[in-house]
Amino acid sequence: MSMPFRPQPKPSAKAKGKKSTSSTQKKRGDIGKNADGKLKDRSHGICELCGEAWAEQRAHLIGRRHIDHNTTEMDLLHLCDPCHDWLDETPKGIQARRAMAMLVNYTSEHFREIPGNSEKVRETKGTFGDG
Repeated sequence: MSMPFRPQPKPSAKAKGKKSTSSTQKKRGDIGKNADGKLKDRSHGICELCGEAWAEQRAHLIGRRHIDHNTTEMDLLHLCDPCHDWLDETPKGIQARRAMAMLVNYTSEHFREIPGNSEKVRETKGTFGDG
């Protein structure tokens, strides 16, 4: 199935009535070249959620305010715009993102031999059933 390309900008935080992100939060959530390169190698440029569109955005599995370490590729998903919007802005998407973060965190704690498993991903709020 071929989807037409219709890029649209994400609405700004101010337009949604949300608070802006502080500079400290932005620094904690910065995506370095190493993490970005590994993410792109993993995804091959295809959305990791739908698997059909070009991945144009990098989405954190946890919010910047909850990050207490440098961002790694394990903290991120490479997504197309519609999937990133769904993951961040819908109740089911938020629930799915939290479930993915919990799975990555569980894997980090219990299967340390997996390559690239040096850092933990934590979603400090919520469980599978919320959202």
